[in-house]
Amino acid sequence: MHEITFSADDKPKLLSQLTCLLSEVGLNIQEAHAFSTTDGYSLDVFVVDGWPYEETEKLTTALEKEIFKSEVFDHLSIPNDGNDVWEIDLNHLKFGDKIASGSYGDLFKGTYCSQDVAIKVLKPERINSDLQREFAQEVFIMRKVRHRNVVQFIGACTKPPSLCIVTEFMSGGSIYDYLHKQKGVFKLPTLLKVAIDVSKGMNYLHQNNIIHRDLKAANILMDEHEVAKVADFGVARVKAQTGVMTAETGTYRWMAPEVIEHKPYDHKADVFSFGIVLWELLTGKLPYEYLTPLQAAVGVVQKGLRPIIPKNTHPKLVELLERCWQQDPTLRPDFSEIIEILRQTAKEFGQEGEDRRKDKSGGFLSVLRRGL
Repeated sequence: MHEITFSADDKPKLLSQLTCLLSEVGLNIQEAHAFSTTDGYSLDVFVVDGWPYEETEKLTTALEKEIFKSEVFDHLSIPNDGNDVWEIDLNHLKFGDKIASGSYGDLFKGTYCSQDVAIKVLKPERINSDLQREFAQEVFIMRKVRHRNVVQFIGACTKPPSLCIVTEFMSGGSIYDYLHKQKGVFKLPTLLKVAIDVSKGMNYLHQNNIIHRDLKAANILMDEHEVAKVADFGVARVKAQTGVMTAETGTYRWMAPEVIEHKPYDHKADVFSFGIVLWELLTGKLPYEYLTPLQAAVGVVQKGLRPIIPKNTHPKLVELLERCWQQDPTLRPDFSEIIEILRQTAKEFGQEGEDRRKDKSGGFLSVLRRGL
C-alpha cells in the first residue's frame, strides 16, 4: 500500500483527472480524500495498491511521466525528488554578452556563483501554455541526465516571467558554426572522436528512455577540451510506455521520414538524424543545400532522397551512413553498435597510418578562434 498526495490549484474535475492519472500508472485506489482551502488550493490524498515494489523511487518517476503527459497541473510545477537543488537564485546569476537570439528566447553568456554558464531565457512576450509546457519538459529531462557527452544542467528559474535554463558554458561553440560559418574541416581522427562523443551521449539518453528529437550539428557543442556534447532538449521527450511516439518535431533537413510523415516513431528517429550529422562532419556542407527545408522533406519521404556520400569516404563510414538513414527504422543500428563501429574505424585508421601528420590548423578551437 502507498499513500500519494497531490497539491494543486483547485479546479473542476480535478479529482476525476487524478483518478485517471493513477489508473494509467496501474494503481488501484483503496481510499481517496479531497480537501479544498479557502484560498483556492486543493489537497488530494489517495491510498493505493497495485505497485509491485515497496520502494517509491520508480513510482515517483512513473507518476512524473504521467503528469507531464497530462493536462492536470500547471506544467511549471516541476516535481523535485529531493536529490537536486536546481531552482536558481537570480541574485547569484549575472548576465554577460548575448550569444544568440531566436524567436522564442535569447542565449547569454553569464556567471553563476563565479562559474561561467550559458543562460537560455524565454522571451516574456512569447510565453504561452505550450511554451511553458515545453520549458518544463526540458527542465524535467535535463535535471535527470549526467554524462560527459551531454551538456551539464546547472539549474533553472521556473517562476514567470523570468523563465530561464542555466547550463555549463561551452567555449568551443557549436559544430554547425564551426563547419558552416568558420568553414572548418575535420581530419578523420578528429571527426571520429567527435562522432564517438556524440554517440556516447545519445546512447546514454536512449538507455534512459529519452528521445532527443532534434539532433543536428547546431545542437552539438564543444568544450575547451574539444569534448563534443549533445545539447538543447527543448523538444526532447521521455519515451512513451508503448515505445512509439507521434507528432512532427525537429528540423526538416535532419528529420527521419517517419517523423516527417507523422507516423509513430521511436529512438531510431535520432539514429537517422545522427546519420545526417555524420555526413555533415565528413563534408562540411549543409544537407540538401540547394533545396528548401520543405523540398528536402518531401524528397526524403517520397523519393528516398539522401545526401550524396563523397567518393573518398572510408568504406566503414559509407556502410554506417547507409544503415543510419535506412527508410525502415528497424534496420538502423542502435548507438551502442554505432560506437563500436566508429571505434573500430578509428583503430583501423591508426593502424593503416593514412594520415599521421599533425593537423597544422591546431584543431577545432584554434580555427574557431581565428575565425572570431
